[in-house]
Amino acid sequence: MAKFDKLQVLAKMAEAPMVPVFYHKDPEVAKAVVKACYDGGVRAFEFTNRGDFAHEVFAEVIKFAAKECPELALGVGSIVEPSAASLYIQQGACFVVGPLFNPEVAKVCNRRLVPYTPGCGTVSEIGFAQELGCDLCKVFPGDVLGPKFVKGLLAPMPWSKIMVTGGVEPTEENLKGWFAAGVYCVGMGSKLFPKDKVAAGDWKYVTDKCHEALDTIAKLKA
Repeated sequence: MAKFDKLQVLAKMAEAPMVPVFYHKDPEVAKAVVKACYDGGVRAFEFTNRGDFAHEVFAEVIKFAAKECPELALGVGSIVEPSAASLYIQQGACFVVGPLFNPEVAKVCNRRLVPYTPGCGTVSEIGFAQELGCDLCKVFPGDVLGPKFVKGLLAPMPWSKIMVTGGVEPTEENLKGWFAAGVYCVGMGSKLFPKDKVAAGDWKYVTDKCHEALDTIAKLKA
């Protein structure tokens, strides 16, 4: 069962509006990255369902996070079908993210009041997702659609809460574009976790990058 409900998860994403997106086949590496992000101020973390036995890694990481990162909402990403959503919700996922919008996933998540953030590439997709209870929709791929898409969408649909993933970087220039456009939060992957830093176990780098990104966002929103 999810540790935090839908309202609590959305509040955490608003409080610290940068959600790291990460996967690693080694549970110990995944745990170290989660803890490094948490120490950097992160309060919502997306573990992506990308490798073989990813759910087994997630099961270990979420037990670790419950003890070592008590205020962290740990969710799952790259979910495209309802069976996978059910599996991760059973393991305690606090939210579910997908690269696409699947109405059947929305039903599974709504039944447990777990937030479902589907990937959408059109205004109509976002509208359909909202009809099915998706409070937060993901604009994806962000680097293709761009901040102008978000700004254009919010003009006629100002109630929309938008996460953007893909092409987001921990730089003031990049983040300013997204938050000036009106995003609710951003998802960030490889720019937070360069392969060489992960391979070297440089977790301080990850912590510092999270601090840096969240501090930049706080200044921009102020």
